[in-house]
Amino acid sequence: MQSVRSSWKLNETTPNIISSQKRGMVTLRAREQLAFELTGGAMNSHIVVVEDDVDQLANYSYALSKKGFTVSGYESADEIQHALSGQPSLVLLDIHLGRDPDAGFGICQWLLDRYPGLPVIFLTSRTDEIDQIFGLRLGAWDYLTKPISTALLVEKVAAVLKRANRARNGMDTVLTDGGLIVDPDRAQVSYHGEPVSLTVTELAILEALMRAEGAVLTYDQLAERTRQTVVTNNTLSTHIKHIRRKLKLIDQSFDALINVYGTGYRWESPPG
Repeated sequence: MQSVRSSWKLNETTPNIISSQKRGMVTLRAREQLAFELTGGAMNSHIVVVEDDVDQLANYSYALSKKGFTVSGYESADEIQHALSGQPSLVLLDIHLGRDPDAGFGICQWLLDRYPGLPVIFLTSRTDEIDQIFGLRLGAWDYLTKPISTALLVEKVAAVLKRANRARNGMDTVLTDGGLIVDPDRAQVSYHGEPVSLTVTELAILEALMRAEGAVLTYDQLAERTRQTVVTNNTLSTHIKHIRRKLKLIDQSFDALINVYGTGYRWESPPG
């Protein structure tokens, strides 16, 4: 009988426990929504999805619309080229569409010719490194491979939108420090009046470090700035070495790229 009474007491408290758990879940969802809005958000964002698999197109569109995005879907290059009116906020783009295995690459070029700086994310089952490199060199902001959860996809979209919003809010102005001039909009760099040829990735890393104004950027933070999906610490260190070497060719005293052991890099104003 004692065990029965103990069991009954436990059951009496169970509704309170469940109620508390529900309140916790509601609070968590509210926090997640706030975090989502702060890292890209859905307000006034128009996402275009180009995907020839109608089921996948429906799934992606539904997941994005649940977060508040306005979504337009197209199944082919002809559809988007004839129906798209006005610049979207971001485009999710498959590569193999219908019978054309490279249709997505052509659409990307067409979009960026019309809307320079438009965030484009390739979302494809093609995993070859050469395809990823080619897509990023075309100007894509990211390259994602299928299968991918809709939850992760939505967060990737939000992260890219956050970067795009920062760029639109005037963060891509010309940077100057100690004789070094960096113009991200024109992809031009000069040091003491002499032009410096940097790759897209090197320029992104240099810009990020200069904007941090002496704060340490971790390897993960620098990797994010490159807009590439997978970047190792060794790869980042190699890019830093290339930047340093190119600037030292102009001024041997250049030593503004400071390694913070085991963490990342920071910027220290060079001699001017």
